[in-house]
Amino acid sequence: METWRDKITHRDQQEEKNNNNIIPLLTPYKMGSFNLSHRIVLAPLSRMRSYDYIPQPHAILYYSQRTTEGGFLISEASVVSETGRGYKHTPGIWTKEQVEAWKPIVAEVQAKGGIFFCQLLHAGRISNRDFQPNGKAPISYSDKPLKNQPNGGFNAAEFTPPRRLRTGEIPQIVNDFRIAARNAIEAEIKSSKQLGYVLEIECSY
Repeated sequence: METWRDKITHRDQQEEKNNNNIIPLLTPYKMGSFNLSHRIVLAPLSRMRSYDYIPQPHAILYYSQRTTEGGFLISEASVVSETGRGYKHTPGIWTKEQVEAWKPIVAEVQAKGGIFFCQLLHAGRISNRDFQPNGKAPISYSDKPLKNQPNGGFNAAEFTPPRRLRTGEIPQIVNDFRIAARNAIEAEIKSSKQLGYVLEIECSY
C-alpha cells in the first residue's frame, strides 16, 4: 500500500522528469509589449541582394520561411541615408520606393504571426567614395583611417579615409535615423533597432 511519503516522492520525481523535458529555447518570453512563443531569434544577416538599395521580392520568401507564430526576426541592416551606404546591394529605408518594397515582406511575416524589427544602419567610415554622394569621403566620428583587422577581417585599403563630422552636422545624422524609424513604422515593421557605425560607442573599428 502506497504511503503519503511514497506519494510525495512520486510527485517530486514526476516534476523533476517534466522539468528535464523542458527545452529552455522553446519556452515563451515576454519582451516588453511583445509575447514571444520561443527564444530563438533570426539575427540580422547582411545578404547583399537588395539591388540599387531596394528590398527585392525574393526577400518575401527568405523572411517568411524563417517566420514562426510568435517568433522574433531582425531584418538585415537597412541604410538610413545616402551617406550611410558602405556595402553593395544592402537595403535602404530612406526613400518612399524602399518603404513600399519593405511592405509586402513585412506583411508576409506578420501574416504568419512573426514579430519583425528593423535594424537601422549608418556605415560611417566602413565605406569608400564609390558609395558616397558626389564621390565625397565617408563621414565618421573620427578622421582616422581604418586599420587592417587581424585574421583577415577586411582590407583597410578598400575604404577611403573618412572625414570627421562637424558638431553642426550631427543633428542631420540624428534626423536621418528619425526619418528611417518613421519609415519603418510606415512599412508596419514593429520597431527599430538603431545601429550606427558612425558612432564611436557603436563601433569597434
